[in-house]
Amino acid sequence: MGSIGVTKQHVIVLPYPSQGHITPMMQLAKLLHSKGFHVTFVNTEFNHNRFIRNKGPDSLKGLPDFRFETIPDGLPPSDRDATQDLPALCSSIRKTCLAPFLELLGKLNSSGNVPQVTCVVSDGIMGFGAKAARILGIPDVQLWTASACGFLAASQFPELVNRGIVPFEDEKFLTDGTLDAAVDWVPGMSNMRLKDFPSLMRVTDANDILFNYMKTEVQNCLESSAIIFNTFDEHEGKVLEAIASKSPNIYTVGPLHLLCRHLPESEFKSFRSNLWKEDPECLKWLNEKEPNSVAYVNYGSITVMTDEQMKEFAWGLANSGHPFLWIVRPDMVTGDSAILSQEFYEEIKDRGMIANWCPQDKVLSHPSVSVFLTHGGWNSILESVSGGVPIICWPFFAEQQTNCRYASTTWGIGMEVNRDASREDIAALVKEIMEGDKGKLIRQNVQDWRKKAEAATDVGGASFNNFNKCIKEVLHYHR
Repeated sequence: MGSIGVTKQHVIVLPYPSQGHITPMMQLAKLLHSKGFHVTFVNTEFNHNRFIRNKGPDSLKGLPDFRFETIPDGLPPSDRDATQDLPALCSSIRKTCLAPFLELLGKLNSSGNVPQVTCVVSDGIMGFGAKAARILGIPDVQLWTASACGFLAASQFPELVNRGIVPFEDEKFLTDGTLDAAVDWVPGMSNMRLKDFPSLMRVTDANDILFNYMKTEVQNCLESSAIIFNTFDEHEGKVLEAIASKSPNIYTVGPLHLLCRHLPESEFKSFRSNLWKEDPECLKWLNEKEPNSVAYVNYGSITVMTDEQMKEFAWGLANSGHPFLWIVRPDMVTGDSAILSQEFYEEIKDRGMIANWCPQDKVLSHPSVSVFLTHGGWNSILESVSGGVPIICWPFFAEQQTNCRYASTTWGIGMEVNRDASREDIAALVKEIMEGDKGKLIRQNVQDWRKKAEAATDVGGASFNNFNKCIKEVLHYHR
């Protein structure tokens, strides 16, 4: 194997199999590779096949020291170009993934072609990765791909059960005001209501798969050698202090996509881990628009809406009078493909563009984009902060509720949309942020955060230093 094989550290990177998790895991993997690690990036077979269909058979050949491998997810085979059913996926991951993952690690260790595996960096909700690392006696590190405030809120799930809040008696809690109750008992969190907790706690059965999965995975994280957070100290300071009191080894290294500015220029640097094909026309279209004139709309990779919600949103955008770029995935409307009326297309023909998917980080740093209508997923929040773009938040799922609460209160970078927003509400919010006084203040706040995010990831900044510290203290394994 030669001396290089002996000295080179070999890290396995294991993302949860959905787009919002693969993106930051790939950013971290590239950064580790640039620091001299041999990297093996492990997708599920289902997502590996989506990559190949999207980017062509050679796209995942990798480099000699950055390879792609797969494990099965235990679900029946499918060619759908969409995120899988989450309860089924979580249930299957928990029951079936440890054995094939251990088998893969064994195969790599005995191949003689790659260095011995020295560390596993798994997604914070792929706890079996940490379990496998412990079985092999090597460091297990977890990257929490969502926000630290989302993590802290989810770590309270056992307490919600202890206090008799969860499970709820019946579905009435969704509409009878129960969720408006203030929550003032979580150390490190303020301005919280029950509705601002990750939506997975909205259950009438304590054995609900997703509620249980999240509860267990957060506890697993707290017991691992170290947790890496894709955030920066100033952004989530109080929350991070509360987490550090439970888990001393935490490293804040975000925003990861800004840390990636320091990667050496190469074809690999620009490798994008999107499971959908990006439409290059989006950026050309933006180039023709005035500075700060466009509303950008993207509800992420998983969010689905009803046909009715889709229509209200569409007409809200049309009636705002501003140009907009709207990303509509083929699987975005529940049980249907997204269909908008001819009348709508007539109304927006000179000022609206609708595309299937786009390079979002580039869109949000484009000078013509003025506001971002988002579901409040963590990658989206970090990309809007880094682009200095205020947000209008319509949270759907998981910790998006928590992120949106923090965005509109603690950070002051946006406004939240009501779940059953009408076209009038949406048009009014877009106008307020793009033209109004409150919008001016929010715009100023988000610019301040942009500077702080850049400073944290600059050479010598806190996130930059924490990344190097994490490598030295945890990821470098000395046998």
